[in-house]
Amino acid sequence: MSQVAEASQVAEASQVAEAGQVAEARQNGSRRTKAVRCDWDRAEAEALYALPFADLMFRAQVIHRRNFDPNHVETASLLSIKTGGCPEDCGYCSQSAHYDTGLKATRLMDRADVVATAQRAKDAGASRFCMAAAWRNPRDRDLDHVCEMISAVKGLGMETCVTLGMLTPTQAARLSDAGLDFYNHNVDTSPEFYDKIITTRTLQDRIDTLAHVRDAGIRVCCGGIVGMGESAEDRIGMIATLASLPVHPESVPINMLVRVEGTPLAGGEALDPIAFVRTIAAARIAMPRSVVRLSAGREAMSEETQALCFLAGANSIFYGPKLLTTPNPAPDRDLHLLDRLGLVPLV
Repeated sequence: MSQVAEASQVAEASQVAEAGQVAEARQNGSRRTKAVRCDWDRAEAEALYALPFADLMFRAQVIHRRNFDPNHVETASLLSIKTGGCPEDCGYCSQSAHYDTGLKATRLMDRADVVATAQRAKDAGASRFCMAAAWRNPRDRDLDHVCEMISAVKGLGMETCVTLGMLTPTQAARLSDAGLDFYNHNVDTSPEFYDKIITTRTLQDRIDTLAHVRDAGIRVCCGGIVGMGESAEDRIGMIATLASLPVHPESVPINMLVRVEGTPLAGGEALDPIAFVRTIAAARIAMPRSVVRLSAGREAMSEETQALCFLAGANSIFYGPKLLTTPNPAPDRDLHLLDRLGLVPLV
């Protein structure tokens, strides 16, 4: 029997079992009947990613429906509160001081301006406000100002998320005391491909910060970027890394690389959209209760690709015309697409 036929046969048996579990869960009035695994290994993730496309999508949909309303999409807004001048050498990033991208570095924004932007985002329909600063790690005096921003945005009735680089345990505790809901710190790619993209900090540095965030009682937002010239095995390795963390990230952003002139990754071929959808589906199956965010790169995606991503289990988007320094679909374009698909923004 060929590997494809064997995988299809295994998938079919799994799908029948899963469909029965969903039916039973609905009869019992509960969606969450199965324990979440945190021990995915590379071979299992590889078998999952390699399933025939129809089987992969079916399995992702079954698991998605078991854990979420399949017709609701979370909307989040993202603001760069301190842009450019970052000492890290992430090969994809327009804000790295190592590359000439034409981006001018700025100081940390004033709290009033941040809160005003958050209010506009809320008025436009966003339910979560994410604040990003281009730092390797925050200085304590800057963290004072960020904590004030967090408290003020929370006062608007929005969920809060920040990404500030690496944190110490004390800094994570301070963010928790300010009321922070989520901390974003992506693994970016597989352990094997990581040093091809970043050399100024290690993957373990990132894992350590995630542990400090967890210990402080803050929920984790952690995902990665695809389309950076990595292999399918690297995409699989990224999913296996995320799905084998002690606790799955509550939010998993999957980004398509946005190529920025002046960065090492400005050239190269675009990733096959089907490979991107496979990554979304694998993330949904391996991390069934995580919100999977269809993140950067949507401006260049067709509506059909985005629709397949929602079908594969993506249930969150960044909402607004800009993601830090790169473009994002205009709000009316997103609302039109969601309406055509019968998807409802979750507010």
